[in-house]
Amino acid sequence: MIRYTSSLESVDEAALAGPFFTGWRNPPSPATHLEVLRGSDHVVLARLEGDDRVVGFATAITDGVLAAFIPLLEVVPEYRGRGIGSELVRRIIGAVGPLYAVDAVCDPDLQPFYRHLGLELGHAVMLRDYALQSGRR
Repeated sequence: MIRYTSSLESVDEAALAGPFFTGWRNPPSPATHLEVLRGSDHVVLARLEGDDRVVGFATAITDGVLAAFIPLLEVVPEYRGRGIGSELVRRIIGAVGPLYAVDAVCDPDLQPFYRHLGLELGHAVMLRDYALQSGRR
């Protein structure tokens, strides 16, 4: 059974063992992952009942007035295809409140996933430094 929460209470590095960030060139460590969650304006976690392991999460950054950005949505590979990612997106959008813009940037193969949740295709520009992808400075 999956429990959804916005609380980071009792979330430690062990709860974030995942594996998360599969396919990333330089994935963040569980310690950095925890810093990301703590630094986000909004967080929704999918946790397993019983052992409290985190199997999915979504984060949002917002100005609280007009716009929000969903930088991260991750579900542990063995739990994908169960609707967890969809529920995380629904809940993070609900958490940021009604705003003019809620944006997420994703690879083309993930666009159908977001479109089925009501997000529209758009255009984006971005700057990426993959040497900093792990969060190391």
